[in-house]
Amino acid sequence: MHTSPMYGKVGASMPKGPKGERRLADTHACALAVAKIATGEIEDTPGLAPGRRRSGVAGAKARAEKLTGEERREIAKKAAAARWRV
Repeated sequence: MHTSPMYGKVGASMPKGPKGERRLADTHACALAVAKIATGEIEDTPGLAPGRRRSGVAGAKARAEKLTGEERREIAKKAAAARWRV
């Protein structure tokens, strides 16, 4: 990878959003994308797809039904210890 006086790092990877989505590296391109979203030319799709969320909820429910009270208690203790560094 080398640097260009006009474009900075050449061959650098594109910035990623919190969920791994591709982000525009150029400030002007990013501003243009925001304007297009605001005017409705393109659609912004934030967050999880509805099917993925439903799947996660169903999986959590199935896991909760499968665990015994003692197992849930142990998981909760581990989570509390991680939060409070006990």
